[in-house]
Amino acid sequence: MNSWANLGFDLHIELPQGVGVKAALLQALRDAIDGGVLTPGTRLPPSRTLAHDLGIARNTVANCYAELAAAGWLATRQGSGTVVASLADSRNDAARAPSAVRFAHSLMPGSPDVSAFPRAAWISSARRALTAAPNDAFGATDPRGRVELRNALSGYLGRTRGVRVDPNRIVVSAGSGHGIALLARALGGTFAVDAYSLHLHRKLLIDEGIRTVPISVDESGTCTDELDSTSAGAALLTPTHQFPLGGPLTPARRATAIDWASSTGGVILEDDYDGEFRYDRKPVGALQGIAPQHVAYLGTASKTLSPAIRIGWMVLPDRLIEPVLEVKGPYERWVSSTDQLTLADFIESGRFDTHIRKMRVSYRRRRDQLVAILSARVPEVQVEGISAGLHAVIRLPRGSEQSVMAAANSRGLGLEGLSTFRHPDASSASSDGIVVGYSTPSPSQYPRTLEMLCETLESALQ
Repeated sequence: MNSWANLGFDLHIELPQGVGVKAALLQALRDAIDGGVLTPGTRLPPSRTLAHDLGIARNTVANCYAELAAAGWLATRQGSGTVVASLADSRNDAARAPSAVRFAHSLMPGSPDVSAFPRAAWISSARRALTAAPNDAFGATDPRGRVELRNALSGYLGRTRGVRVDPNRIVVSAGSGHGIALLARALGGTFAVDAYSLHLHRKLLIDEGIRTVPISVDESGTCTDELDSTSAGAALLTPTHQFPLGGPLTPARRATAIDWASSTGGVILEDDYDGEFRYDRKPVGALQGIAPQHVAYLGTASKTLSPAIRIGWMVLPDRLIEPVLEVKGPYERWVSSTDQLTLADFIESGRFDTHIRKMRVSYRRRRDQLVAILSARVPEVQVEGISAGLHAVIRLPRGSEQSVMAAANSRGLGLEGLSTFRHPDASSASSDGIVVGYSTPSPSQYPRTLEMLCETLESALQ
């Protein structure tokens, strides 16, 4: 075989029947471009290679390329060969594009500043981790996760969060939501959840056949004394920084939760979703450190690094390790071994700590800006839940939440209403508010986004 037959890219196209070869190839290429199969910038195989693959004359392919280039479908670039022209599909962009960005500016909670992702440091860790990776890292992985990452997490969580753990009790998941779903499958039954809590987590539980019962939340966190009056065998809590209302669970209520778990055999699922970010208070250790055999600890890289890194972890009581591994199985939602190795190096090298310290300063500055501008521009609102975390709750005058959300939507400003997080069976009276994710915008967008927030509140609260 001639060496040129191995050059270029594979291109699967089918020539329509009933027309000449040239007409068929022209139609096939136009259809592939028009239908989005070949997107702008896609490099086509050399004419000789495509001719060989299709079993047609090279001149036929070359003539088709030239004709399509003259018509604006293709472009010839120095050193890049023939590519799909950027304007060739402009008339179909709207039809083929994924759903448009909903908001021009976003203060939606739940995301870090993704523009601050430490790309150079991550690449450095990836290079070092892959260079040193054993061969088995590129095969089927242990359902618990790579031992390198479990070792790194064991040291990190003990040092920074007070978690009592050894690597054998860690199970790596594809994010904290995946961990919650696995625990739901392993435990079954009824879960107690906060009356105000992340609605997506409630949906995960419901999807796994779990019944959820709400318990009250106030300025001291979850009212854990209500656990005894429920039929729940597990409780999903955010003890370090209650989501969304803010504030850590008080020591007395922590003790009550542990007493409930120890006396009933229940399990506390501790979602430590933003435990690293605190500003005006001393660090609050993980609840798991007090009662490791009654608490399943859940963490994730999505808030500290990026939601694009689908890595979470569970630190499990001994009695839950095998049940969780059984429902997880060897094949469900593998987390990329190479990403696990990279994160392990990122932690061990100290880059993770460096990044968190940097972002802690950045987010505190953003929080202070938010509080200052609201105090000056919209003094009738109250800002709460700001001693830690990545969001703030803005309490609104009674009956105004819907009008604020409507005003935000009309301006293309992404916000979450507090009512979104209220359990449908909660007995406590609902209150009006919005949940503002001040970590979400990039630094360049943040001042304008705050201005839009003030404009929204001013217009809606007049």
